[in-house]
Amino acid sequence: MPQAKDIMTREVITIREDTPVSEIAALLTEKHISGVPVLDTQGKVVGIVCESDLIDRTKRFHLPTVINLMGYIIFLEKAQKVEKEIKKMIGLTAGEIMSQPVITVSPETPVEDIATLMAEKRVHSIPVLEEGRLVGIIGKKDIVRSLAE
Repeated sequence: MPQAKDIMTREVITIREDTPVSEIAALLTEKHISGVPVLDTQGKVVGIVCESDLIDRTKRFHLPTVINLMGYIIFLEKAQKVEKEIKKMIGLTAGEIMSQPVITVSPETPVEDIATLMAEKRVHSIPVLEEGRLVGIIGKKDIVRSLAE
């Protein structure tokens, strides 16, 4: 059974938390990748920016549904969700728009488990960590390529 280490891309393109959104968009386009891990100053993976994070910045803002009940305003959506959506829409750097916490796998994780994670968590790229260190990344194209082999 193939594992993450068998299909992962080993030369991982990364960005820092202060990388501007415009640079991220150019990088994803130029390198033909769908996501890029975000590293802190110690080189630890702290988030990931995918195409969907960039797309979220350009969508229309959905005003939360509220009910006025006897003078009390009740929000039908969690305030944290609305706040997160606003931050992503106005964010200018990777640290402000990245998805977190990051879903990661180890080099020994079976490809079937990775495919399941991608489908269930709706993620397109998963960093591969070994003892907390980034050693690779797996995208949906890597999964599809493994099926063809």
